Amino acid sequence: MISIFRKKCFILIIILTFFHCKKEEKKEVDIYDWHTITVTASAYNSLAYQTNSNPSITAFGDSLSPGMSCIAVSRDLLKMGLKHNTPVKIEGFDSIYLVKDKMNARWKKHIDIYMGTDIKAARNWGRREVIISYGILKE
Repeated sequence: MISIFRKKCFILIIILTFFHCKKEEKKEVDIYDWHTITVTASAYNSLAYQTNSNPSITAFGDSLSPGMSCIAVSRDLLKMGLKHNTPVKIEGFDSIYLVKDKMNARWKKHIDIYMGTDIKAARNWGRREVIISYGILKE
């Protein structure tokens, strides 16, 4: 009787091991086609003298608060596919930024990186050329 019990346990262990090993790992699927361009990047803060009388509300109507990873884009970039809430990777930054604001029509191939109320960080960033990658949903 003990040997039958051991055999059943052994078979059960083999079956459980087989099913456990058969599971496939879920692969993360990238839902975006990534496009890369070079742009001029500056920085801005949510302060009335840099924007308007309601500096925490974007041109798209989103509310900004310090700590958010957001950018504003020039209107020519909107036409290239950097629409509202498009994910953007910026050279030199680890975070993925979202397009939450649009800039005055006079700017071309330009992004503005949101830096909350940290004026010193924005000034230290200055203006420079960077490579960005932006995601457009795959069809």
